[in-house]
Amino acid sequence: MRRPTLFARLVGLWCLGALASCTDPYLPDAIKSPPSYLVVDGFINTQGVSTINLTRAYAIASAGAPPVETQATLYIEDEAGGRNVLQEGVKGTYTSAALVLSPAKKYRLRLRTQAGKEFASDFVAAKTTPPIDNVRWRVEKSELNILVNAHDDTNTTKYYRWETAETWEIHSPYQPNVEYVNRVMRSIRVPYPTVCWGNAASSTILINKTTALSQDVVADFRVKVLAASSERFSTRYSILVRQHALGKEEYEYWELQRKNTESIGTLFDPQPVQLSGNVHALSNTGEVVLGYVGAHSVTEKRIFIAHTELPDPAPCARAMRPAFRPTAYSCPPAGCFPAPPQEVLDAAFGQPQYLPISDFRTSKGGASSASRATASTAAPGVPPSSLASGNERPWLVSLSAQFLA
Repeated sequence: MRRPTLFARLVGLWCLGALASCTDPYLPDAIKSPPSYLVVDGFINTQGVSTINLTRAYAIASAGAPPVETQATLYIEDEAGGRNVLQEGVKGTYTSAALVLSPAKKYRLRLRTQAGKEFASDFVAAKTTPPIDNVRWRVEKSELNILVNAHDDTNTTKYYRWETAETWEIHSPYQPNVEYVNRVMRSIRVPYPTVCWGNAASSTILINKTTALSQDVVADFRVKVLAASSERFSTRYSILVRQHALGKEEYEYWELQRKNTESIGTLFDPQPVQLSGNVHALSNTGEVVLGYVGAHSVTEKRIFIAHTELPDPAPCARAMRPAFRPTAYSCPPAGCFPAPPQEVLDAAFGQPQYLPISDFRTSKGGASSASRATASTAAPGVPPSSLASGNERPWLVSLSAQFLA
């Protein structure tokens, strides 16, 4: 067999390059301008407050939050015609009173929009969610995993969904005593808090089923994974896990939604399909509505993780240091007294990315790097109000800046 010549190889490479350069992105009109379908998000809580959010479908490329459906009339209805009304609080969000509904009945959601269109979900059997056995954490290599365990002795749950809500304590490594307002450096009027908290809700669909098992048991299902060196563990961390018992159809709806939103991006992922759910238009049977309204109770459990509980808490501290390292901005010795040049302050603190922390001074001869670092991170220095006062010796003014991530 004859090997391809150099010329043939070059021609082949050129053809491949030409094919790659001829590909153009294609966005169908349906994606650019999607119909304004009604989206019903929520469930009927059989042992508590039910919350339903009404929004409208909008283009993926659109900025901001989805448009909300306001001034609608919503109520929970059982098969015998009994009703419980939901009231609108925040625009587009409707809540009921704390209810205790019979698990022996079926329920649905009915609603009428401000435009007079009526919609209803299918009647579904009420399910009782079993309690969470425990929520625990485990460090594996460089990851910290949050795991949930649950079971149902009656063997009737089978389908589960979870939501998480994280909270972590934040201690500021610096306490600013100056602020840059209207191009003037001055003593800070309202001190920053030394302790605050961060929050995050789950952004992925967490579902699992036990239909293939002889017992209805969920063992060590992972609901959250974080780097063991995450800044969230720098002081104290907490996570609340909520558990939902789903019906088979509701589980299939969430599984389809998970595939449509999370399992995309490669050649081997499933193709997106149309979501429908169990909510239907009564005024116009051909109108598409998105959402599934189930009926079940909710159980929850919270755990706390202290920084000192981690097997190696040092990585957390090491991960924090680069984000909080201050930068010193110094005024040139010549002509800088009694105050730094305006252009230096504008360049350093005219944009919100940097925050002034404190000012300090050295003598005309300067100071060692060690003394500068100590002054910028520990000593508050001379108050800014004294910068304009007369002094017998010239001073070098430096301002440490904190980068805001």
